[in-house]
Amino acid sequence: MTAPGVDDAVRAKEPVTERRLHPVTPLRRAWAPVAVLIGWGVHDPDQAQRQLARLTETTLLIALAVLVPAAALYGFLTWWFTHFAVTDSELRIRTGLLFRRTAHIRLERIQAIDVTQPLLARVAGVAKLKLDVVGTDKKDELAFLGEREARALRAELLARAAGFAPETAHEVGEAPARELLRTPPLHLAISLLLTGATWASLVAALVVPPVLWLATHSVWTVLATGVPLLGAAATSSVGRFVGEYDWTVGESPDGLRIDHGLLDRTHETVPPGRVQTVRIVEPLLWRRRGWVRVELDVAGSSNSVLVPVAPRELAEAVVARVLPGVSVPTAAALSRPPRRAGRCVPVWWRGHGLAVTDTVFAARHGLLKRSLALVPHAKVQSVRLAQGPWERLWRLADVHVDTGANKTVTARLRDAEEAAELLRGQAERSRTGRRDALPDRWMAS
Repeated sequence: MTAPGVDDAVRAKEPVTERRLHPVTPLRRAWAPVAVLIGWGVHDPDQAQRQLARLTETTLLIALAVLVPAAALYGFLTWWFTHFAVTDSELRIRTGLLFRRTAHIRLERIQAIDVTQPLLARVAGVAKLKLDVVGTDKKDELAFLGEREARALRAELLARAAGFAPETAHEVGEAPARELLRTPPLHLAISLLLTGATWASLVAALVVPPVLWLATHSVWTVLATGVPLLGAAATSSVGRFVGEYDWTVGESPDGLRIDHGLLDRTHETVPPGRVQTVRIVEPLLWRRRGWVRVELDVAGSSNSVLVPVAPRELAEAVVARVLPGVSVPTAAALSRPPRRAGRCVPVWWRGHGLAVTDTVFAARHGLLKRSLALVPHAKVQSVRLAQGPWERLWRLADVHVDTGANKTVTARLRDAEEAAELLRGQAERSRTGRRDALPDRWMAS
């Protein structure tokens, strides 16, 4: 008969198997020395042009003969000295060519694992794992792994984080997902055309460079200003279309899964219980079609978009899966600030609204581009009341609700007595909400 704890002791003594990344990884790392040279050239273009003018064909060939093998050697060595291993309690990542770094990532602190595939990675059949860990701003990553290996490792880590034994974690596999929403490419393209930021950035990119040329006659000034403006215009339209193409939201036991991307495919997970705020954004030109955009604040995660564009009814159905038991307040249910608020904020005061239900604190702002923020009472970390001298004169106050994602939702221009009552009542609502809240862990019942 085996004494209690002997199995655990035996497992602890078993050697940990370290693994390397996919052999294609050195090609990615080899770009680092080349990127340094490009960065130097961009930083000081005049000096770079003078140095290039001095190079003869022989010198250039010798430089390439040295640079290419050096870059290849650097890529190989960084790959060779990078290892990772999964133990019973943590994921270890050892990196560093000259200076060694070992990351010990506790499995129970992992809250999301995203699988991303840039275009060239898709061609090569590899993928990148990005890990969101509680208490860290920067994501640790494993780049690159074989596509099947990446998905299997993700499933294993999620299973272990959910409490499955190491022996069974390999067998659990990736939980199946049920599709909730898919954004048609045509709807996405039309929504971008109906977004004011797209046209504003395009107009700036077309107007500002010619004006600068007429004023300065400097090519460098025009390029230094025009290139970032063109980049911003491309990002706000083409970049968003490419990034949000074929946006799919599915539901699984480990959270909501989001797949998107035309060139680079991304497989993200919104972990249950970690969503702090849901925002339903409604630009002016979208209202006639009844479209909205849904954004998120997730504690410790960079995931920020849940639905790029969708009919309101469908988007609210997805929100109901993120915040179980929460119904989105209608426009009629939102109370406006008192009319005297117009003396503090003329005209735009009409865009503010507030509704406090049994489950959420809901605040709206914006007249042309409306944004309704929903904060579950369980996620409220603190409540503050603020009054400027002009607001005190008209007996108004702002109520700020702070969440666990280091973000704040504000109900502006409320009656001072109403704001004081909100401040007193929110503490009890938050305490009750935390008591009844669902667990944050994956696959928890």
